[in-house]
Amino acid sequence: MIRVQIEKQDGSWRSFRCTGHADYSAEGSDVVCAGVSAIVINTVNCLEDLTDEKIVTEYDAKEGGYLFCRFTEKPGERAAFLIDCMIHGFDWIIGQYGKKYLNYEIREA
Repeated sequence: MIRVQIEKQDGSWRSFRCTGHADYSAEGSDVVCAGVSAIVINTVNCLEDLTDEKIVTEYDAKEGGYLFCRFTEKPGERAAFLIDCMIHGFDWIIGQYGKKYLNYEIREA
């Protein structure tokens, strides 16, 4: 299962952490894992390329799958919109494939 933990602090997004593999199908043909990976990596790329946000990222695609992204300052509206879009994508994947393969939680820090 892919698990995503998203943190808010004082009503603003602070970080997100994505770990695990969906195990929906065999490696190389797992559409759930590919979909979640595309959403998360695209979110990080957009934060880096399309906003002036200062972020720190860690990434390890090997065993366990891992991506962490943290804002170093309170994010602006564009960044908040990108995180909202990421969550919307997660909701769509869960709606299509179920919580057996992807689960996310939003926590207040």
